[in-house]
Amino acid sequence: MKVAIKFILAHLASCRDRTGSVETLRKEPVTSQGRDHPTTRLVNGLALMLLFSSLTIQASGRANWTESELTLLRSLALSSLPPLPADPSNRFADSPAAVELGRRLFFDRRLSSNGKVACASCHDPERGFQDGRALAKGVGRASRRAMPLTGMAYSPWLFWDGRKDSQWSQALGPLENSNEHNLSRGRLAKLVLAYYRPEYRAVFGAPADLTAVPENAGPLGNKSARRAWSRLQDTERDGVNRVFANVGKAIAAYERGITWGESRFDAYVRALWDDAPVRQENSLSATEVAGLKLFIGKAHCVECHRGPLFSDLDFHNTGVPIRPGLPRDLGRLAGAEQVVADEFNCLGPYSDANPEQCRELNFINKSDPRLLRAYKPPSLRNVAERPPYMHAGQFPSLQAVIGHYSRAPAAPEGRSEIKPLHLNGAEIRQLIAFLKTLSGAILSPGSVPVFR
Repeated sequence: MKVAIKFILAHLASCRDRTGSVETLRKEPVTSQGRDHPTTRLVNGLALMLLFSSLTIQASGRANWTESELTLLRSLALSSLPPLPADPSNRFADSPAAVELGRRLFFDRRLSSNGKVACASCHDPERGFQDGRALAKGVGRASRRAMPLTGMAYSPWLFWDGRKDSQWSQALGPLENSNEHNLSRGRLAKLVLAYYRPEYRAVFGAPADLTAVPENAGPLGNKSARRAWSRLQDTERDGVNRVFANVGKAIAAYERGITWGESRFDAYVRALWDDAPVRQENSLSATEVAGLKLFIGKAHCVECHRGPLFSDLDFHNTGVPIRPGLPRDLGRLAGAEQVVADEFNCLGPYSDANPEQCRELNFINKSDPRLLRAYKPPSLRNVAERPPYMHAGQFPSLQAVIGHYSRAPAAPEGRSEIKPLHLNGAEIRQLIAFLKTLSGAILSPGSVPVFR
C-alpha cells in the first residue's frame, strides 16, 4: 500500500510540474481533461485501489476478532486438520501398490454393464470429484446427488445416510447398483481379474479360482442372478466376495489421497495467527469478514459445519423439501439399519479390524426417531463450485440454500432442527461472499490413466 501511495503522490507531483498546480488539473475543462482522459483514469484507478486496499486491511486485522473467535477460526482452518486416521478395516489403505491399482480401477469404464461408467463418471476430478448433477447418472439415474469425495477418509459414515462405515465398503455399493455400474458381483470379480490379475496378485495375493462361477451370479439383480448366486458353493461365494471386497479396498486406498489445498480463508487465518503482513492472497474484504462473522454467529452455520472439514459428519434433519418423483427417503433412519446389516461393514468377515476397533458400529444409534430424514452435512470446502445443493439437488444456488435456512420451514417428515434466522438480503450476500473464500485446489494421487 505504501508503494501505491508514493506512486500517486509522485504522479500528482509530475502533474503539478506540467500544469503549474494540482488545482489547475482539477479545473481543466471536461472537454480537454474529463473522465476519459488517461491521467484521470490512472489517478482514479489508483485511488480506488488504495481505498480497496485500506478496506481489506481494515477487515483483515486481528482487532476485528476476540480471542475466543480467533481460536474458533483456527479450528476451522486446514492447518488444524489432523493426519489421516488409520482404517483398521482395510490393512491395504496406505499401500502404494494398492493406491496405484485403486487409481486405475477408479477411472476404468470397462467396469460397468455398458462400458461407459466409471467411479470418475460421478466423481469427476475436473469437477471436484462430483458431477454437478442434481441426481447422479450412471447406467441409469440415481435417486440422490453424488457426494464429493475429498476428505472422506475422516468420516466414520459414508453416503448421505451413512449406510456404509468405510470408504472401501462405500466403493462397493455403486458397482452392483442397477442405476450406477450395474454389474453382478461375479462379473465384476471376473472383469477385474481379466484386466488386473498381476496387479491384484501383487497387492492381495493369489485369488481363488473363479472359473466355475457364472458371470451373472450375484446376491442382487434379477432372479437369474440371485438363483445362480444361491447355487454356488460357500467357498465359491467367498472367493467372489474376497475379490469384490479387495476391489473396494484398492479404490479406497486411492480415494484416501484426495485432499484439499489451502483456500483464501485458510491463508487469512494463518496470517491472523502469525501476525503476518497483509497481502491480497491472505486477506478478506469487509463483506467477506462480515459473512464469516455471520457464519460463526447469527447464522449458526458452524453448529453443523464445524472443524477444518466444515462438517460435523453427523446427521441432521434440516427440513429439506422432498423432490417429486423419487422414492420415499427416510435418510439416516434407514441408513443406520442398512449399515448394521451390511456383510462388508467393520464387523463383517471381510473387514481387517478387530471387533473392538469398530467403535462407531458397536455404539450406533439406529432407532432414534430424530434420524428420520436426517442427512450428513457435506464439507463446505469448495461449496461454491458445486451447485446444485442438498441430497437430491433441491436447491440450485447458495442463495436458495441460505434462504431455506433463513425461513426454516417445517420438515416434510420428522422434525427439523433449524429455527428461522431472519437474514436480510445484505446478510445473505455476505454469507455467500464468505463461502466463496473456502474454494481451493483439490489434490489427488497420480494422473488420469489411459486405457487402450
